[in-house]
Amino acid sequence: NRTSTLRDFEVISKLGEGSFSCVFKVRRYDDQVVYALKKDSQFDVGQDGSDVPNRALERLNEVRILASVTHPNIINYKEAFFDDSSETLCIVMEIAEAGDILKKINDHIKNKTYFQESEIWKAFIHMTRGLKTLH
Repeated sequence: NRTSTLRDFEVISKLGEGSFSCVFKVRRYDDQVVYALKKDSQFDVGQDGSDVPNRALERLNEVRILASVTHPNIINYKEAFFDDSSETLCIVMEIAEAGDILKKINDHIKNKTYFQESEIWKAFIHMTRGLKTLH
């Protein structure tokens, strides 16, 4: 298996953005499978001036944790690579086509609708099972 690069993926849309990263819906050219790809370009230099930035260590720890967990209530990790051309750490993950809980909340706010109690319980149980696995 060769290491992937950003050139192996077609960006379909932007799914979200945080302080240090952006998440995109992408399609791998080779297999035409759709994934979520998180690009992280923020690597702060450690306060002690060390060669390995603290941010990079945090990201690598995230990759290690993601790669070690397999559970139906946690998004599956597929691979990670550093893209030299854009100087970004890229994490490829399973995509949640229906969106995340924040999207569902915002949809209800926008439409002035409410969750059904059964939806709330289902989400709560799934989140609790995923959190238990992570702990």
